[in-house]
Amino acid sequence: MVAFLLRRAIQSLFVLVGITLFVSFTIRLSGDPAVAMFQGASAPTAEQLTTIRARLGTDRPFMEQYLAFLGSLLRGDLGTSFRTGAPVADAVAQRFPATVGLALTSLLVSLVIAIPLGVLAARRRGRPADFVVRVVSLVGLSFPNFWLGIMLILVFGVYLRWLPPSGYEGPASLVLPSLTLGLILASTTTRLVRSALLDVLGEQYVVTARAKGIREHRVVYRHALRTALIPVVTFVGLQIGGLIGGVVIVEQVFAWPGLGSLALNAISFRDYPMLQGTITVLAVFIAAINLVVDTSYALLDPRIRYA
Repeated sequence: MVAFLLRRAIQSLFVLVGITLFVSFTIRLSGDPAVAMFQGASAPTAEQLTTIRARLGTDRPFMEQYLAFLGSLLRGDLGTSFRTGAPVADAVAQRFPATVGLALTSLLVSLVIAIPLGVLAARRRGRPADFVVRVVSLVGLSFPNFWLGIMLILVFGVYLRWLPPSGYEGPASLVLPSLTLGLILASTTTRLVRSALLDVLGEQYVVTARAKGIREHRVVYRHALRTALIPVVTFVGLQIGGLIGGVVIVEQVFAWPGLGSLALNAISFRDYPMLQGTITVLAVFIAAINLVVDTSYALLDPRIRYA
């Protein structure tokens, strides 16, 4: 297990280097941060632009800038924002809990919905309950998350006034955005749970458990579901990245104070350090989640061992 974790950590390190290199290169294609500082003001002179570029360090070759960023990153320094002059780490630390909390809550919502519905559909295969679950999940897949978010705001935030429509006013503000992301993710996960469980229910050890007279409920949840969750866990781990991407959009819809708005503002103002720092922290988080997913397989199925 230790050797496996070490290999995965090394692989994740190479992935993170590739991500930071890609982000650092592509953001520089968006424009000159020195010019962006004069948005809405009079056109800058050539001398002003030269002075600002020298102060920001953007007049140096790209690889020199990137290596300087990596060196600072190894020391735990994400750099200084071009726009505010404040440490990027402080801004990211302030908003990171909001984004991660929303993502994990949305994931929890999706699993709470998807696992019971998937099990119900598998146990009632070909019956009306199975048909209803499949239709509902297909409808859920058809909704864009921003549209669903707006509808939830209109119904529960504007008309009924049960929940805060936007911003962060306490735990109640988490309900609508987490439902927006969780319901859509639950649609796919439900279908996957149903499919995986149908495959497992035909295995010999499940048939043997039934032959021993074990109650069907225990056969499904104690024996079959545990193995069926392996592809579900894999899917959920892969969806963490997509969930983070969805969080960026949903944060705009709900005016959520997370990393999404921070990253979008960084792009608008060509704030290289802010965007690089934000993406790096999210990439580390996603890599850690996927490492946890990989190591959870042996807990779900004792037959799996890491050589």
